Amino acid sequence: MTGVTLRLATPEDVPTILGFVKALAAFEHLEDEVQATEADFHDSLFGTPARAEALIAELGGKPAGFSLWFYNFSTFRGRHGLYVEDIYVDPAHRGAGIGRKIFRFLAQRAISQGCARMDWDVLNWNSNAIGFYRSIGAFPLDGWTRQRLTGPSLTALAES
Repeated sequence: MTGVTLRLATPEDVPTILGFVKALAAFEHLEDEVQATEADFHDSLFGTPARAEALIAELGGKPAGFSLWFYNFSTFRGRHGLYVEDIYVDPAHRGAGIGRKIFRFLAQRAISQGCARMDWDVLNWNSNAIGFYRSIGAFPLDGWTRQRLTGPSLTALAES
């Protein structure tokens, strides 16, 4: 896609990243879930050790989207994988190939890092995203349901 550049995020991008996360949460009807702060992103992306990585997609020199990922591990494969926590393209720029360019970058990154796979989640109602993911060769993991501990349940288990 002409005019789109992808670059790894810098500490100066933290406010932009938080803004994109809030926009993504609004799109997903999850605004109340966002508790992250700029300090949280700074520590996770640029602390020692860094726990995640991010990129900024720019169109005409202005942020048009982002992705944030981290590495997990597959005991069955004996290798790590790249987990895409978030990908977001500003609605004004959707359909222009930015998402495909981001996923190509992430696939190249996964391969260069020796990853066995790339994983991410999608909301069941997001048919546009699901259609895009099928178009790049992704498939759902039928028979698997993500489990989560958070807040009081996480604390209770840790203290038990």
